Amino acid sequence: MIYEYRCDYCAKVFEVRASMAEKERGLRLKCPRCGTPSATQVFSAVNVITRSGRGDAPPPFCAPGSGPGCCG
Repeated sequence: MIYEYRCDYCAKVFEVRASMAEKERGLRLKCPRCGTPSATQVFSAVNVITRSGRGDAPPPFCAPGSGPGCCG
């Protein structure tokens, strides 16, 4: 799996590849920018695609003239 972390010192967001078992045992994190061994996991939004190919969520952004139902 790929986990996303943010450095507690410089705020760099970086990815770590590890199995669930490795994560449960504890990961040895090191920021690729500043080398700080302290980071907080970041949880990203998930995009879900249904059988029809459309989810219930609105589009990620609304362009001018998008019409009713866009972004609200």
